[in-house]
Amino acid sequence: MSQIDLPTDFDFQQAGRQVLEIEREGLAQLDQYINEDFTHACETIFRCGGKVVVMGMGKSGHIGRKMAATFASTGTSAFFVHPGEAAHGDLGMVTPQDVVIALSNSGESNEILALIPVLKRQQVKLICITSRPESSMARAADIHLCVKVPKEACPLGLAPTSSTTAALVMGDALAVALLEARGFTAEDFALSHPGGALGRKAVAAGQ
Repeated sequence: MSQIDLPTDFDFQQAGRQVLEIEREGLAQLDQYINEDFTHACETIFRCGGKVVVMGMGKSGHIGRKMAATFASTGTSAFFVHPGEAAHGDLGMVTPQDVVIALSNSGESNEILALIPVLKRQQVKLICITSRPESSMARAADIHLCVKVPKEACPLGLAPTSSTTAALVMGDALAVALLEARGFTAEDFALSHPGGALGRKAVAAGQ
């Protein structure tokens, strides 16, 4: 097995700290977006008579999967649908009683934009989370939540880093705000976590 030489003058710790600093700055910017649109989004989800359906492509899809899982485990029924699969039949999972949360950093995801006319015809409420209020998705949304960050932590400015962190945190903010509004308890949490350390912790907290 050949030996790979490490760069002698590269500081891995400094590179790591730089990422943390950039992402901290990005999260600090999010505070301004916890506004009336955020309240409107929470109220819409709270009143939802169906489920929350989360969509996203690429890295936004990975964030969307986690967001849906967090909603589902904290009292807000939710699931993830891949936009590509939605265009080939899975959109049948969405009903007029549902709320769709669509994620895209650019707000120009072709796969999601192709679904919006169908969602509009079904009168499904649409919440879009993007970094661009002027984007096609933001303009088509019933509610737009902005997650714009100054820059990505990737030095090339290409790999989704700060932007995906911001979207993830916005999802957590929605889920936890709804958890508190619902009066969700440790006992409730234990019902959806029967196994693992979290389940044991929730059961102990509820006793």
